[in-house]
Amino acid sequence: GDKGDKGDKGEVLATSRQPLATHTTPDSPKFAQIQVMDTGQGISPEFLPYIFERFRQADDVTTRSKDGLGLGLAIARHLVELHGGTIAAASLGEGQGATFTVTLPLRETRKGDGEDKKDKEDKGDLPLQGIRILVVDDDADAREFLHFALTLEEAEVKVARSAKEALEVLKQFQPNVIVSDIGMPEEDGYSLLRQVRSQTAARGAEPIPAIALTAFARESDRQSAIAAGFQRHLAKPVVVAELVAAIADLIPSR
Repeated sequence: GDKGDKGDKGEVLATSRQPLATHTTPDSPKFAQIQVMDTGQGISPEFLPYIFERFRQADDVTTRSKDGLGLGLAIARHLVELHGGTIAAASLGEGQGATFTVTLPLRETRKGDGEDKKDKEDKGDLPLQGIRILVVDDDADAREFLHFALTLEEAEVKVARSAKEALEVLKQFQPNVIVSDIGMPEEDGYSLLRQVRSQTAARGAEPIPAIALTAFARESDRQSAIAAGFQRHLAKPVVVAELVAAIADLIPSR
């Protein structure tokens, strides 16, 4: 709804500092543009094309002076795109500040539109609303991003950092879908799914749909995942829209 939308847009602005200007673009009156400028350390030309990618930092070394997972601008981009907008960055280089431009579509409100209709439309935009999802990944950054992205879709999300931890979570949490990384230490995603399938079969329960995440997009990797019992295979880095669509496709019509 409108209340939630305002909150999300506020997060975007907070991520990119206080906006200096808000206006409707002359050539496209149905869009609002927000430009954020600072005089900070700037962005190097080499790093600029990757500024909105997850887990990317310009000072990507173990001795970097600033903490952070490299998620801030990736989250900002995701929030903006959820609202049908775009975000762009520009900088003349290091030490010369940066400019971020957010373009968002303006909603048209018509008299007589009932709240029930609006609520129905809003829910239609959230196919994962109320869906229980277990995310399993040994990489903390990946877990944090997937938890954030899927929670934003109003799913109920639990995370685990290993197959062993996932099995413990499953004792208290019954997911509609499992999203698991394949390459994990000690026990991989294939081992996890075998154990989950064995336990559900022993209880006489329906198998839990599962999506495999791997660092490779080769056909052989997809075939291995499907043969192991996964219903879908997605390559990393995960495109949120593709993951949402894959999960929604595995959920029976509600």
